[in-house]
Amino acid sequence: MSSHHHIQPSATAPDDDADLARWDDDGAPPAQPPSSPAAWLRVGAELGDRLVALSGRQDLLVTCRPGTRSGAPAAYFPGLAEIEFDSGLFAPLQPHELHPRIVGDEERYPAAWGVFVHEAAHAAHSVWKQPDGADPRVVEAALLLEESRAEGAHLIRRPTDRTYLRTSARTLVMPDIANPRVQGAEHAASVAALILGRRDAGILDAGETRAVADLCERVLGTDLLVTLTSIWTAAHRCADHDATTMLAHAQDWCEALDAAAPALPAPPGDLIDLLSAAATVVMDSMATNDATDLAAQAAANNAVAARSRAQAQGRAQEAGKRRKAAATARSVFNPRGTTVSPDGTPAPYDNPITGTRKPTAAEQTAAARLSRALRAAAYRERTEERTTSPTPPGRLNMGRALARDAQRAAGSIPTAEPFTHTRRRHSPTPPLRVGIAVDVSGSMSAACKPVASAAWIVARAAALTDPDSRTATIAYDMNLTALTRPTHRAPDLVTQFHANGGNHNLGDAIDALDHGLDLSRPGTGRLLVIVTDAHYRRDETDQAVTRIKRLTAAGCAVLQLTLSKESLHLPGTTLLHLPRPSSAPAAIAKAATDAIRKTR
Repeated sequence: MSSHHHIQPSATAPDDDADLARWDDDGAPPAQPPSSPAAWLRVGAELGDRLVALSGRQDLLVTCRPGTRSGAPAAYFPGLAEIEFDSGLFAPLQPHELHPRIVGDEERYPAAWGVFVHEAAHAAHSVWKQPDGADPRVVEAALLLEESRAEGAHLIRRPTDRTYLRTSARTLVMPDIANPRVQGAEHAASVAALILGRRDAGILDAGETRAVADLCERVLGTDLLVTLTSIWTAAHRCADHDATTMLAHAQDWCEALDAAAPALPAPPGDLIDLLSAAATVVMDSMATNDATDLAAQAAANNAVAARSRAQAQGRAQEAGKRRKAAATARSVFNPRGTTVSPDGTPAPYDNPITGTRKPTAAEQTAAARLSRALRAAAYRERTEERTTSPTPPGRLNMGRALARDAQRAAGSIPTAEPFTHTRRRHSPTPPLRVGIAVDVSGSMSAACKPVASAAWIVARAAALTDPDSRTATIAYDMNLTALTRPTHRAPDLVTQFHANGGNHNLGDAIDALDHGLDLSRPGTGRLLVIVTDAHYRRDETDQAVTRIKRLTAAGCAVLQLTLSKESLHLPGTTLLHLPRPSSAPAAIAKAATDAIRKTR
């Protein structure tokens, strides 16, 4: 059997008096070096705090000191409700480096924690008591079977502790194999119980234990190993308090060994070395598998952490973009009507606005006509919801009423519902959001007059259609200038401008219109109109396309109006070529009407 048992009878600690003597001076304890026995008292107390969760018991004491009374690395004393723990298991860590109370600290000393979990398993499940007068050999066999039974029961209750129970196997099993108290076949049987029993309890894998299984089968024979396997498997199903059944399994164990002894071949003279070598192979295989699993888990954790960091970085970037767009909108739609540069500072010398004029009668007529079209497009039929019921109110359906009378006359439960109630609800009219970005570089001079007219017409029509509708127009080259602002009040005058700028800052213009009009927010008829020939530098195009794709993904319609056949198409936009610049107001009006009609 094993050289040390992890369940010990009650005993008194020989150093209890020494522990109490340090208080004899009626003062604070003297300063202790970090590795003194007194320094381990805190570690034992913190282990006791964690033992409550591991064992489910609150009456247990943990003592941690250099060396143990039992001689084992750790032991459980049922009579004292105590677990003793050899501080050497934590080497090379010193007590001031250990904080077991903190969950996760055990990852720095997995082997020591595995031994602690093993003793917690005994404290929780090894509660059957040895009867007086029991055969010592049978009791020792029962304690041998109890090693894997307790761990298996603990694994059912706390499956996440499997990793630590595996790491403890080398510390607990190898000394028992190298220094046996029995010889020959009984030694091989005890090794089978300690290693193969853990295999059948789910602690070790079958592939890891093959070396021990093959050696034990050669020494014990196939029949005896099958018999012993059935015994420890049956012991795994034994209840925690069932001493009678546990001792019966131990009795079967001893009888199986005694019955098979005469027929067994003489064991090899170096059996201890062979068993130790086979066990070492098992431990090395287990360590390799654990390292592989740990690396895979670390890779998975790193991948999750990388995704989390990427998501956090993405959220931070989006928040930064929103803040930048808000700052751009505030600077562009300033109350002074000044032109702003890309960094938000005023650029008054590049203002394309040449003045204002009163709208013409044709423009006023076009605004009124567009307002009526927008109201018609925004109109939503009332929704109807019909419900039936067996009782009023509602309109009586005679067919269902007769069916209900027939069901009642037949003695069945009436299911027909003769009354129909119709509930009509008004659907809200969606407001309109139209942003117009007009290119005022030198090649776009032909668009100035029709776009100025269109901007006023759309703004006027939107204000007449719905008080919550808003429009805005921005003229852009490298700088940005607001021609109309996103207010609920229509402009009184038409803002005129010219086009003689250079370069293009469409990206910031879209940001300002998006933030000022909420073009990315659903619930309204949203339209962005870009009047440009799109002869941009590569970086200018990329910045604009990024914004356009974001708007289209949010459900905003994006229309590009061009005036010449040499114009380029901005990806993501609906391209509309206008041979006559004067048709721009009608094209924009039709696009706005379609946008609000498609709103749901």
